[in-house]
Amino acid sequence: MLNNSDRIDSATMKAFITRSFIACGMPGTDARHAAQLMTRADLVGQDGHGVFRLPMYIRRIQAGGLNVAPKFQKLQNRKATALIDGDNGLGHLVMRHATKLAMRKARKTGIAWVGARNSNHAGPASLYAMMPLKRDMIGVYIAVGSANHLPPWGGTEMLLSTNPIAVAIPAATRPPIVLDMATTVAAYGKVKTAAQRGETMPEGWMVDRNGAPLTDPSRASEGFLLPIGGPKGYGLALVFGILAGTLNGAAFGRDVVDFNADATTITNTGHMIIALDINAFTDVDIFKAGIDRIYEEMKSSPRLPGVEEIRLPGERLQRVLSERRATGIPLPDQLRQQLDHLADELGIAPIQ
Repeated sequence: MLNNSDRIDSATMKAFITRSFIACGMPGTDARHAAQLMTRADLVGQDGHGVFRLPMYIRRIQAGGLNVAPKFQKLQNRKATALIDGDNGLGHLVMRHATKLAMRKARKTGIAWVGARNSNHAGPASLYAMMPLKRDMIGVYIAVGSANHLPPWGGTEMLLSTNPIAVAIPAATRPPIVLDMATTVAAYGKVKTAAQRGETMPEGWMVDRNGAPLTDPSRASEGFLLPIGGPKGYGLALVFGILAGTLNGAAFGRDVVDFNADATTITNTGHMIIALDINAFTDVDIFKAGIDRIYEEMKSSPRLPGVEEIRLPGERLQRVLSERRATGIPLPDQLRQQLDHLADELGIAPIQ
């Protein structure tokens, strides 16, 4: 049994996720792709979207709510745009396919927008926004969250989700700028991981239906998340949901299925990815040097009293990635127990 300080190397984690999916009938190549993306989420510190989600995905597969062998189809296909039907496949596989298509199109057209519907939860937004970086492209990803946890501003009916956005911008010698944010003060995955760890939530994450602060994550069903910036965050959640959901013919508003509670109903999750080829606008090296310069300006700018460091979006991600590559991925006892139980159910070797 691991204790709270024990860590698992990424190769071991990826292998466990891979054999879990294969045991459920997923083809080996797809299982490895999904495992690589989920492990990447843990490596960069997005713990609520990595192996933590595996039992939920497996439960949905076993209940018949997720297709382990999807056949992706282009419902619309133009030079710079496309709409993909994910055939109810795992969101990681749907968005990997959609992002690769967007990058191929952007290389020819300068910019490409690919939407997806009939998908599922796909993990953290940054996974897909960062894929175009390797091709000297900027990535923009938006999704409809996989459960509604946010009412319209001033209301109490949860008609919106966290509806995240991620934007990744490459630099020359500095880390890429990676904005990965929910339209709520906290992503719901953070609420779930806080509950698993027996932690309390800070005031300002959630309120109950009377508007009082809610800090016990085990009582999350009694309230709802708060949007960033009050009505401005609500507006962003609404617009992002329309772009990633309604525009693609995917679920939005009352049509969103809570995949935390319902393992059988098809979620019809919607996503969108934009790939922007920097070379279509300016010289890539000049642009990256400019991002380095902006990075230095932000880091070296005067700080308020008591502020030790000014950070840029994505800087923590890179630090955690470096540290976890060296020391491994933390695996809390409770999560380890769940994964050991899952291994027993699937008849596979546990994490060693």
